[in-house]
Amino acid sequence: MAGAQVEVKRHDADRRVDVMIDGAPFTSYLWPTSLKKPVLFPLITSNGITVTRGYPLAPRDKERVDHPHHAGMWFNYGNVNGFDFWNNSDAIPEAQRPKMGSIRMERIVSTKSGKDQGELTADSVWTTGAGQDLLKQTTRYVFRKQGDTRIIDQVITLTALDRAVFHDDKEGLLGIRVAHFLESPTEKGGTFMDSSGRPTAVANADTAGATGVYRTSEGIEGDKVWSTRGTWCSLTGTDASGKTVTVAILDHPHNPGYPTYWHARGYGLFAANPLGDHIFDPKAPEHNFTLEKGKSVTFTYRVILFANAASAAEMDQAQAAFASAYK
Repeated sequence: MAGAQVEVKRHDADRRVDVMIDGAPFTSYLWPTSLKKPVLFPLITSNGITVTRGYPLAPRDKERVDHPHHAGMWFNYGNVNGFDFWNNSDAIPEAQRPKMGSIRMERIVSTKSGKDQGELTADSVWTTGAGQDLLKQTTRYVFRKQGDTRIIDQVITLTALDRAVFHDDKEGLLGIRVAHFLESPTEKGGTFMDSSGRPTAVANADTAGATGVYRTSEGIEGDKVWSTRGTWCSLTGTDASGKTVTVAILDHPHNPGYPTYWHARGYGLFAANPLGDHIFDPKAPEHNFTLEKGKSVTFTYRVILFANAASAAEMDQAQAAFASAYK
């Protein structure tokens, strides 16, 4: 589209769709053969700061190399009908792969470029390790520019090809793995278990340059954010060049499990999980969200990249605008 300032351009042979804003890279929709799901990677602010970790797609010096399934920004879950879609990667031993699930990109439905926003709609299928197609996913991405702010809306519709139970689990649902400077300066590493008891060690990496601070709509900050609920969560940090940016995830009132729990870790995992009630709060009953065959559910999220340290007032205003944008 001539004169488009938000350009969405397909490169099917390279298994990607690029999104450019005013001629500069913003993000790309990727479905490489090396991953077990489609992702958006990288995410770049208006002032040119990459807020996603490079590994495993484009490793950088001195960044963590744990959790190879944490690539860019993605949408999946740790336990659907007993299959783990979240933790799957080429690092999974062959003997464990039948217990995993993968998300296969089927087709690009449409792309659209425009002055202030562009769009991409894509279909994909959730397939179990037993080879059963379990869920059809249609995702509509809307990429926006608002001054120095960059916005990604995701309207994700899942349709059950067979009965699908999202068992109460911490590994979900919308995730971003952030760059080193957005990690917490107090992160000490540790061993983290997935839903099947598989451990992943996170090393006590050098925290020099790590400046990230989480904040939620409920006024909770830092490491205390994990396992709490809120309508929004922001992550603010300053990179090596002295530029401060904020990455924020906003939950929509129509989403199941609203307001979401925050699966937000100091080592760089920033995720919204509305389906893991009991795992986050032992006093809560298990969620076990269920879709009967032929039924559908829609999840709507907004991710905002600010070229500044977004205040709570800015976030509250952004949340109100998002809630009213999709009725």
